[in-house]
Amino acid sequence: MTDRGDLAQRVVVQPEVRSDRLLAHRAIKSSSERDSMARKRFQRGYVYLDGDKWKGRYREDVITATGTQRVRREVILGTRSEVSTKRLAERRMEVVLGRINGLDYRPGRVATFGEFLERWKTEILTKQQPSSARAVKSHLRCYIIPQLGRLRLEQFGVENQQAFVSRVFEKGVSRKTVLNVLGTLSSILSTARDWGYNCEQIDVKKLRLPPRSARYEAPYFTVDQLNKILAIAEEPWRTLFCLLTMEGLRAGEVLGLQWADIDLDRQTLQVRRSAWYGKIQTAKSVASETILPIPAPLVAILKQYKAQWVPNPKGFLFVTRNGRPPSSNKVVEYRLWTILDALNIPRCGLHAFRHSHSALLLDSGATPKVVQRQLRHADARTTLQIYGHVVGDAHREAVEKVASSLDAIGRSPTTIN
Repeated sequence: MTDRGDLAQRVVVQPEVRSDRLLAHRAIKSSSERDSMARKRFQRGYVYLDGDKWKGRYREDVITATGTQRVRREVILGTRSEVSTKRLAERRMEVVLGRINGLDYRPGRVATFGEFLERWKTEILTKQQPSSARAVKSHLRCYIIPQLGRLRLEQFGVENQQAFVSRVFEKGVSRKTVLNVLGTLSSILSTARDWGYNCEQIDVKKLRLPPRSARYEAPYFTVDQLNKILAIAEEPWRTLFCLLTMEGLRAGEVLGLQWADIDLDRQTLQVRRSAWYGKIQTAKSVASETILPIPAPLVAILKQYKAQWVPNPKGFLFVTRNGRPPSSNKVVEYRLWTILDALNIPRCGLHAFRHSHSALLLDSGATPKVVQRQLRHADARTTLQIYGHVVGDAHREAVEKVASSLDAIGRSPTTIN
């Protein structure tokens, strides 16, 4: 009897002892003491109608400077016209919570655009080419920081992205500028996501962009205009203009040329670098760094120029008095425009010589692949999109041949009895 009582006592007491041990085990150290987030819970969120918009609330773990915190979030799920019932709104909420409820979920970092950009400029922007960094700094200064500086990265969803596009367009900029700014933003957000910040990537397909304007036609010179320009240009600018015209190089590539890049015996030229505001940088892309043939007339011009060329330490073909390559904008303003004004030709930049070279290539019957190779575009479609508007003699002659084959066109109508 005693044994049974003792056994019963043991049976009853044992679960209590286990429970006490379990509670004691839990009380060893709280989650806050361990500096880690609280136990993860599966969330369904709270969906409600606020005016004409369905909204959802949920909680998310974020990493801040003081540690991991659980914060409340609110998201717009759609308007009442878009989402007719609460059940449909809850389905959208399930999509929002899919990332948080996922097995691989980890708390993300949070920051405002202004806070993140300070580090991004130090770690990323300083590694870009000076010419590219200049455009990015302009986007940051004029559009991104004024509009988004105080906004948290995770708040920049599709709705805020659309509002940003609308505000930028209201400044009177073109569709192309809007796309360029979005490209800069996309690069920033990609880095933020790689670094563990909560943010949504930009999907242009989800945004309503400004309407397309009239297609831009790149300015170029006719053969007669080129001959007149080269006839009155003085050295060293005549040789520079000849290189631009006969090789189709970019202005920075010509200004960065050294004699070591040119083999007059083999009649080849290798693009290795570019000059931007007197500073040397890499070429625009890997495809740009290649070897190009030098035509015989240009070989003669280069030999004549080299005979009177004044040496400089690094062997640049064109330098200023301080021994650095000149800035392209100075060449345009003080050398090219003087000639264009004298010839009554509309002002344009040095890139017009590259466009002229492309037009002459297409006019000569060169295939798009050959033109792509000479211009060093990564894709032949880029070549055709930029220079496809050029209608040269070869193009016109081909169309005339098609029309001439239809000899019935233009005849007086005949009467059929």
